Amino acid sequence: MIETKRLLIKPLTYDQLVKYTLCDNSLEAELNLNTTSRTISPELKEAFEQTILPNVADKTKNYLYSTLWTAISKDENKMIGDLCIVGEPNAEGEIEIGYGTYDDFQGKGFMTEIVGGIIEWAKTQPIVKSIVASTERTNTASFKVLQKNSFLKTGETEQLFHWKLALNS
Repeated sequence: MIETKRLLIKPLTYDQLVKYTLCDNSLEAELNLNTTSRTISPELKEAFEQTILPNVADKTKNYLYSTLWTAISKDENKMIGDLCIVGEPNAEGEIEIGYGTYDDFQGKGFMTEIVGGIIEWAKTQPIVKSIVASTERTNTASFKVLQKNSFLKTGETEQLFHWKLALNS
Protein backbone atom coordinates (compact mmCIF):
# COMPACT_ATOMS: atom_id res chain seq x y z
CA MET A 1 0.00 0.00 0.00
CA ILE A 2 1.11 3.55 -0.78
CA GLU A 3 0.23 6.51 1.42
CA THR A 4 0.17 10.11 0.23
CA LYS A 5 -1.00 13.28 1.96
CA ARG A 6 -4.71 12.68 1.28
CA LEU A 7 -4.85 9.12 -0.01
CA LEU A 8 -4.23 5.44 0.59
CA ILE A 9 -3.44 3.66 -2.68
CA LYS A 10 -4.10 -0.07 -2.42
CA PRO A 11 -3.33 -2.82 -4.94
CA LEU A 12 -6.35 -5.11 -5.25
CA THR A 13 -6.14 -8.90 -4.99
CA TYR A 14 -7.86 -11.17 -7.51
CA ASP A 15 -10.92 -11.66 -5.26
CA GLN A 16 -11.11 -7.91 -4.63
CA LEU A 17 -10.96 -7.24 -8.38
CA VAL A 18 -13.91 -9.58 -8.92
CA LYS A 19 -15.88 -7.64 -6.29
CA TYR A 20 -14.78 -4.36 -7.92
CA THR A 21 -16.34 -5.45 -11.23
CA LEU A 22 -19.70 -6.17 -9.56
CA CYS A 23 -20.17 -2.47 -8.61
CA ASP A 24 -22.42 -3.65 -5.75
CA ASN A 25 -20.40 -2.10 -2.90
CA SER A 26 -19.19 -5.57 -1.76
CA LEU A 27 -15.59 -4.40 -2.20
CA GLU A 28 -16.27 -1.25 -0.21
CA ALA A 29 -17.82 -3.41 2.55
CA GLU A 30 -14.75 -5.71 2.61
CA LEU A 31 -12.39 -2.71 2.87
CA ASN A 32 -14.61 -0.98 5.50
CA LEU A 33 -15.17 2.00 3.22
CA ASN A 34 -18.11 4.30 2.72
CA THR A 35 -20.03 3.46 -0.43
CA THR A 36 -19.38 5.39 -3.60
CA SER A 37 -21.20 5.61 -6.89
CA ARG A 38 -18.92 4.18 -9.54
CA THR A 39 -19.49 2.48 -12.84
CA ILE A 40 -17.21 0.51 -15.10
CA SER A 41 -16.84 1.66 -18.69
CA PRO A 42 -17.14 -0.96 -21.45
CA GLU A 43 -13.39 -0.45 -22.11
CA LEU A 44 -12.45 -1.16 -18.49
CA LYS A 45 -14.79 -4.17 -18.36
CA GLU A 46 -13.06 -5.57 -21.44
CA ALA A 47 -9.62 -4.89 -19.92
CA PHE A 48 -10.69 -6.75 -16.78
CA GLU A 49 -11.88 -9.81 -18.72
CA GLN A 50 -9.07 -9.99 -21.26
CA THR A 51 -6.01 -8.71 -19.38
CA ILE A 52 -6.28 -7.68 -15.74
CA LEU A 53 -7.97 -10.74 -14.20
CA PRO A 54 -5.99 -13.34 -16.22
CA ASN A 55 -2.68 -11.60 -15.41
CA VAL A 56 -3.45 -11.23 -11.70
CA ALA A 57 -4.48 -14.91 -11.60
CA ASP A 58 -1.13 -15.93 -13.16
CA LYS A 59 1.05 -16.86 -10.18
CA THR A 60 4.21 -16.58 -12.31
CA LYS A 61 3.68 -12.81 -12.56
CA ASN A 62 3.99 -10.08 -9.95
CA TYR A 63 0.34 -9.01 -9.62
CA LEU A 64 1.35 -5.47 -8.61
CA TYR A 65 2.19 -4.83 -12.29
CA SER A 66 -1.24 -5.98 -13.52
CA THR A 67 -3.83 -5.17 -10.87
CA LEU A 68 -5.90 -2.10 -10.27
CA TRP A 69 -4.56 0.16 -7.54
CA THR A 70 -7.55 1.87 -5.95
CA ALA A 71 -7.19 5.26 -4.30
CA ILE A 72 -9.04 5.87 -1.06
CA SER A 73 -9.65 9.37 0.32
CA LYS A 74 -8.55 9.41 3.96
CA ASP A 75 -11.01 12.22 4.77
CA GLU A 76 -14.07 10.62 3.19
CA ASN A 77 -13.03 6.94 3.55
CA LYS A 78 -14.18 6.37 -0.04
CA MET A 79 -12.66 5.04 -3.23
CA ILE A 80 -12.12 8.05 -5.49
CA GLY A 81 -10.24 6.66 -8.51
CA ASP A 82 -7.95 3.95 -9.83
CA LEU A 83 -4.64 3.43 -11.54
CA CYS A 84 -3.46 0.35 -13.40
CA ILE A 85 0.04 -0.63 -14.42
CA VAL A 86 -0.24 -2.35 -17.79
CA GLY A 87 1.98 -5.39 -17.20
CA GLU A 88 5.47 -6.09 -15.90
CA PRO A 89 8.41 -3.90 -16.94
CA ASN A 90 9.65 -4.51 -20.50
CA ALA A 91 13.29 -5.21 -21.40
CA GLU A 92 14.11 -1.49 -21.00
CA GLY A 93 12.53 -1.40 -17.52
CA GLU A 94 9.54 0.57 -18.75
CA ILE A 95 6.03 0.30 -17.30
CA GLU A 96 2.85 1.83 -18.70
CA ILE A 97 0.08 3.33 -16.57
CA GLY A 98 -3.56 4.13 -17.15
CA TYR A 99 -5.85 5.91 -14.68
CA GLY A 100 -9.20 7.46 -13.97
CA THR A 101 -10.93 9.51 -11.28
CA TYR A 102 -14.59 8.91 -10.42
CA ASP A 103 -16.84 11.76 -11.58
CA ASP A 104 -17.57 13.15 -8.09
CA PHE A 105 -13.86 13.57 -7.36
CA GLN A 106 -12.54 15.08 -10.58
CA GLY A 107 -10.79 18.45 -10.62
CA LYS A 108 -9.46 18.17 -7.06
CA GLY A 109 -5.88 17.10 -7.80
CA PHE A 110 -6.40 13.51 -6.65
CA MET A 111 -5.07 11.89 -9.81
CA THR A 112 -1.94 14.05 -9.74
CA GLU A 113 -1.40 12.74 -6.20
CA ILE A 114 -2.12 9.11 -7.20
CA VAL A 115 0.34 9.22 -10.12
CA GLY A 116 2.90 10.86 -7.81
CA GLY A 117 2.42 8.01 -5.32
CA ILE A 118 2.96 5.38 -8.01
CA ILE A 119 6.10 7.21 -9.18
CA GLU A 120 7.50 7.07 -5.63
CA TRP A 121 6.65 3.35 -5.42
CA ALA A 122 8.20 2.69 -8.86
CA LYS A 123 11.44 4.33 -7.71
CA THR A 124 11.71 1.59 -5.05
CA GLN A 125 11.47 -1.14 -7.72
CA PRO A 126 15.01 -1.75 -9.04
CA ILE A 127 13.71 -3.19 -12.33
CA VAL A 128 11.64 -0.08 -13.20
CA LYS A 129 13.58 2.60 -15.11
CA SER A 130 10.75 4.66 -16.63
CA ILE A 131 6.98 5.11 -16.77
CA VAL A 132 5.02 5.78 -19.95
CA ALA A 133 1.41 6.78 -20.55
CA SER A 134 -0.84 7.85 -23.40
CA THR A 135 -3.62 10.41 -23.18
CA GLU A 136 -6.31 11.46 -25.61
CA ARG A 137 -5.31 14.76 -27.19
CA THR A 138 -8.61 16.29 -26.08
CA ASN A 139 -8.31 15.14 -22.44
CA THR A 140 -6.54 18.19 -21.02
CA ALA A 141 -7.08 17.11 -17.40
CA SER A 142 -5.41 13.75 -18.06
CA PHE A 143 -2.26 15.17 -19.62
CA LYS A 144 -2.00 17.93 -17.01
CA VAL A 145 -1.72 15.14 -14.40
CA LEU A 146 1.34 13.85 -16.27
CA GLN A 147 2.84 17.31 -16.81
CA LYS A 148 2.51 18.10 -13.09
CA ASN A 149 4.41 14.87 -12.39
CA SER A 150 7.28 15.86 -14.77
CA PHE A 151 6.37 13.54 -17.64
CA LEU A 152 7.63 14.70 -21.03
CA LYS A 153 5.69 14.37 -24.27
CA THR A 154 7.54 11.89 -26.50
CA GLY A 155 5.22 11.76 -29.49
CA GLU A 156 1.69 11.99 -30.78
CA THR A 157 -0.80 10.46 -33.16
CA GLU A 158 -4.04 11.86 -34.52
CA GLN A 159 -5.84 10.83 -31.30
CA LEU A 160 -3.13 10.48 -28.63
CA PHE A 161 -0.22 12.16 -26.91
CA HIS A 162 2.52 9.82 -25.63
CA TRP A 163 4.37 10.62 -22.41
CA LYS A 164 7.41 9.33 -20.53
CA LEU A 165 9.08 9.86 -17.18
CA ALA A 166 12.61 8.57 -16.62
CA LEU A 167 13.21 7.54 -13.02
CA ASN A 168 16.54 8.48 -11.53
CA SER A 169 17.91 5.44 -9.79
